Amino acid sequence: MNRKTFLPFILSLFFIFSSNAQSESPYETSWAVDGTWIGVGLGLNGLGFKLIQDKEPLTAQELASISKEDVPGFDRWAAGNYSKRADDISYYPFYGSFAVPFIMMLTDDYRPHAGQISVLFIETMATTGAFYTITAGAVNRSRPLVYNEDLPDELRSEAGARRSFFAGHTAATAAATFFAAKVFNDFNPNSAARPYVWTAAALVPAWVGYLRLEGGKHFLSDNIVGYGIGALS
Repeated sequence: MNRKTFLPFILSLFFIFSSNAQSESPYETSWAVDGTWIGVGLGLNGLGFKLIQDKEPLTAQELASISKEDVPGFDRWAAGNYSKRADDISYYPFYGSFAVPFIMMLTDDYRPHAGQISVLFIETMATTGAFYTITAGAVNRSRPLVYNEDLPDELRSEAGARRSFFAGHTAATAAATFFAAKVFNDFNPNSAARPYVWTAAALVPAWVGYLRLEGGKHFLSDNIVGYGIGALS
């Protein structure tokens, strides 16, 4: 979805939840509050993406001088990790997590409130995205793969290799799965399935974090912070 169609899409969702919201919904949404939140969130995402685009790659001198000893002890064991297979696999639960809230909205219990839930989901992801893009754009932390001297210098020195903190895939996955679990919990406060739903919500982003760690994209601390921010969002 491009920028020209995104705003009309957001506006249509507000009209949907305004007309479809029913008394059974545990949520209250308002044009002023939710519209402002989404607008600010999208604006901060734009600022963050600009910071990311302005990142400079590592120079040959910086790459030559980088050392695992520069990594804090609790993360040093992961310095040098790299697995393209783990990186590739991480995208399956990552993208799959985004589908969960929308699949829920196809069911009878949630369909009458689909517009309202969609707006709340966009708020959640915009919040997570704002934290991630601004942090990743402002903080220059090399990914674990940068410390692997067996890899091509082109891969180790690219600007994207300086976005280790914090783990965006883990954060976004946690935001999506915890959002879905929260919606299920609020619509079904007496359901016996709630512990299983929350367990699944917690395990999927943890799996993504593990794969990103093995893939050499992030350190453990990057994943812990990303997981926490996504879940809290």
